[in-house]
This record gives sequence, structure tokens and C-alpha cells, in this order.
Amino acid sequence: MKIEALNCPNCGGNVTSDSSFCRFCGSRLKTAACVKCLGLMFVGAKHCSHCGEAVAEIAAAERKLGDCPRCKTELHTFAVEGLELGECERCSGMWIDVPTFERVCADQEKQAAVLRSIKPATTAPAAKIQYVPCPECRNLMNRSNFARSSGVIIDTCRRHGVWCDADELPKIIEFIRNGGIDQQRDKEKKQLEEQRRELIDRERAALRDSRVSAAEYRSPVAGFIRQLFD
Repeated sequence: MKIEALNCPNCGGNVTSDSSFCRFCGSRLKTAACVKCLGLMFVGAKHCSHCGEAVAEIAAAERKLGDCPRCKTELHTFAVEGLELGECERCSGMWIDVPTFERVCADQEKQAAVLRSIKPATTAPAAKIQYVPCPECRNLMNRSNFARSSGVIIDTCRRHGVWCDADELPKIIEFIRNGGIDQQRDKEKKQLEEQRRELIDRERAALRDSRVSAAEYRSPVAGFIRQLFD
């Protein structure tokens, strides 16, 4: 993609077309093509800087993603490397549908692109622990510890997607890149193996007890003597 010098639609600062944020005011930046001359511009600009065409309607053409489950404000499309996520501009939370979340978790290049594009959240009080509705079906989502051991509690709708509060998606990516999922799989395999061995030991103990009980039934004296030491 050809990199051009454009102006931030919020403050007018000069930034490059490959920037995700304005370095002056911190606004989220996303490029679109002018419908008349196809020149690059930032979504939110009122006129194309190349031909002067009025293009404010581009911002309204985004796919509706529902409302932020915490702030109740409209989510905006956040596109990066062929991925489309929903972003709350107020709390920096992210809504990710199931196929997209799977791609992010499995693809290191997608992970790197997301990390480059997400603006670090400013220090703020921790979000109140509560069950929040899915932006699509409005049913309350389940809260779960990602991969059971990451320490990142996410809200999930099994049908539609995952809600990540500010900074949770980068933490998930960091957990994956540090081998967290592989370590959890190994841990679960060991636990399953231990459970299998315990089951075998219990079955063997039950078999021995049944044999002893049969022998005691045949020899009442032996059974009586054994009870003295139990």
C-alpha cells in the first residue's frame, strides 16, 4: 500500500496513511478510498484532500455491530490485516466474532498486526465485575478464564463472539505467544493420565478387596482375626 501524508479529521495534524492513531490527539484513524478519485483519506474527514469531494457519508457506511455491553454506546468497526473487530471508542473494549477470534489465536501475523493497532488503555479503575449482554443477541454472556490458566477473564457468547475489556486482548495474545496454550494442554494431558492411573488403581484395589472378602467368607476364623487388626 502506498503511504501518503494525510490530515487527522479530528485535529488536522499531519500523519501518514498507515498510522492507526493520531500522534497529536490520539484519535483512532482508519483509511478509506474517495468514491470519486479513489485517493486515500481518513474516515471522518468531510472532504477528500485530493479532489475536494464531500465524503462524510463514508463513516455511516460501516456495518452495524451493536452497542458496547458496558458503555451502551455504538461499536465502531476496527479493521486490521483482513480482520474486522468492533471497538468501543469510550472504554476501548473489543467485540470479536467467533471466526475472527479463532484466527487471532492461531495466526502469529494477525496477532502482531492487532498489537500494533491497539492503543494502550489509559490507567482507569477496574471494570465492575458483572455479567454483560452479547452485542448481537443481547443474552447475558458467560465469564471464563481464557484457556483456564491465563488469568484473563473474558465474556463469551458461544454463538456470536468474545468481549474483551481494554487491554485484555493484548494480554491474551501475550499469553498465547509465551506458549500458554501449549503449557495448558500439556497440564491437562498429565491430569488425564493421573486420573486414568487412579481409576486403574481403584479398580485393582476393588478387585483385591473382593478376593479377600471371598476368602474370609470361606474361612470365618481368618476373617475374625483380620478384624482384630483393622
